[in-house]
Amino acid sequence: MVVTKSLASRVKPARMQPKAAAEASEDLPPNLGELADLLGYSLKRAQLRVFEDFLRVMTPLQLTPAQFSVLLLIEKNPGRNQTEVASTLGIQRPNFVTMLDSLESRGLCVRLRSASDRRSHVLMLTDKGRATLMRAKKLVAAKHEARLSELLGESNRVVLVQMLAKIAREL
Repeated sequence: MVVTKSLASRVKPARMQPKAAAEASEDLPPNLGELADLLGYSLKRAQLRVFEDFLRVMTPLQLTPAQFSVLLLIEKNPGRNQTEVASTLGIQRPNFVTMLDSLESRGLCVRLRSASDRRSHVLMLTDKGRATLMRAKKLVAAKHEARLSELLGESNRVVLVQMLAKIAREL
């Protein structure tokens, strides 16, 4: 549509007084428009809230979701090399090395030179790492996952996990 100068001069946008506009915007949340219907946006917002809750639960152990995931994967796959673990979790190599440095400095895991490939390192939990992970799993189950199950209902939680796994696998 082409707007001529004469039409544009006759159409004036509605104006609110600055004070009235500020008060109106304080009373209502912003209109999300199309964002509210986008799956990616909803997933990201939910992920942020889930991570906030996880971090609150893990405060006594000072573990992030990524660190918890690394410890879980090492527990279930002792002796795997760090490239495999990073790749499985989708963590970029430089970020993973920094995270391992942190976990290792806390005494939770060790990197050992691989006997079959001296260029790579295999990962193992320490006794302290196993004990910390055991406490973390109890906290996650009793507080974090329990809260999510209560919010969604157990059957919806199971279905959501299945749907998210399908997206991760097939997209």
